[in-house]
Amino acid sequence: MAPGAMSRWTTSLSEARPVSYWLDDPGRPAPEPALTGPVTCDLLVVGGGYSGLWTALIAKERDPSRDVVLVEGREVGWAASGRNGGFCAASLTHGLANGLARWPGEIHTLERLGARNLDAIEETAARHSIDCDFERTGEIDVATEPYQAEELRSWYEEIAARGLADGIEFLDAHAVREQVDSPTFLAGLHDRRGVAMLNPARLAWGLKRACLALGVRVYEHTPALTLKRYGAGMAVRTPYGAVRARRVALGTNVFPSLVRRVRRYTVPVYDYALMTEPLTDAQLASVGWKNRQGLGDSANQFHYFRLSADNRILWGGYDAVYPYGGRVRAEYDDRPETYARLAGHFFTCFPQLEGVRFTHAWGGAIDTCSRFSAFFGTAHAGRVAYAAGYTGLGVGATRFGAEVMLDLLAGERTERTELEMVRSKPLPFPPEPFAWTGIALTKWALARADAHQGRRNLWLRTMDRLGLGFDS
Repeated sequence: MAPGAMSRWTTSLSEARPVSYWLDDPGRPAPEPALTGPVTCDLLVVGGGYSGLWTALIAKERDPSRDVVLVEGREVGWAASGRNGGFCAASLTHGLANGLARWPGEIHTLERLGARNLDAIEETAARHSIDCDFERTGEIDVATEPYQAEELRSWYEEIAARGLADGIEFLDAHAVREQVDSPTFLAGLHDRRGVAMLNPARLAWGLKRACLALGVRVYEHTPALTLKRYGAGMAVRTPYGAVRARRVALGTNVFPSLVRRVRRYTVPVYDYALMTEPLTDAQLASVGWKNRQGLGDSANQFHYFRLSADNRILWGGYDAVYPYGGRVRAEYDDRPETYARLAGHFFTCFPQLEGVRFTHAWGGAIDTCSRFSAFFGTAHAGRVAYAAGYTGLGVGATRFGAEVMLDLLAGERTERTELEMVRSKPLPFPPEPFAWTGIALTKWALARADAHQGRRNLWLRTMDRLGLGFDS
């Protein structure tokens, strides 16, 4: 990378604010008051991100008489739910390839349930008048190397032969550049119906408003400190109060679970993103992008990018940073060296946009598990349910996870609870220093594969055989 180019690219970051664009919104609602004193309820939901919000909302929709309390340690939507790219995918399995590799016998069911779940999210946004810029645009996975183009074509042929390519189209270089014009794009796989774009923070705030309207008691700035049995139910202590509940649903995801044995199944991975200033009409025309699809490239160290409602480009991904010891700390949210790298990659992809400036640069932690997709379970004799491990594709899948948790708490056997995906667990991560060493080695091997035509070395092939991995 030439010093002059680096200087040009970093200049584009000179006015970027280190805060999520989505959360930097004058329409951000005021937080609800913290819990003070004791309360009782039928269902306590811990966590005010998508996982907890969907659980509380669906619980009230299933049984309007159920007394539901939700506690959030800071403010609703402040963490991953307000910092992600806003890709709301139908996939429940972190993509079709991962689902097919892990649950081939269930994949058609998983795809059907995922499509139904995405439809339900769209319907819920309409029914509760949630203004979250929901757009059913689809997504294009793009190839930027010749070997990736060949892999995309082979993958399309495989899923077509399995009857899994409905709504999916292979695009050659000319066709993909007709959709979005980058000199780096050599092919694409266009999923026309399985992904929507939305404003993630406004989705969280809209779900909060819907919960309140249905009678959910929401307490913000109320971290849950301990979880213990209390008679026939459970008790959760908070800084200024306590909640006694018949049942508890944990939607804490990347934060340490109140069920200690669950903690070893996830690690935090820090992901970073940039947001440009709004593009002019001429700049937008130079890129094309008239159909506003989400995009992601096909490398192991991949980028994701999309247009906002006001025609900014969000550009994120590539670096996936695991802090030693798996700590979640605010100082990891800001990483200038990653922002500079992302800016360089952005202008390589879209050289016609040189001169565009970034207004926001931010990061945040994702809960990653070794099989890349959510896992579920219960504790305390079925009084507590949890879902975690969404690995960056939780905008849509958390609604499905909420339904699973409610099914488990009700003791019901449903199509969801009978899934092998729901009944099985990923392999846990080892303790330190083995976790950090293994993740560092995997990241090195993935970068090496990207630089060598996608060829996976012995370490990656062994990880593949064991069903292990590391991803954001």
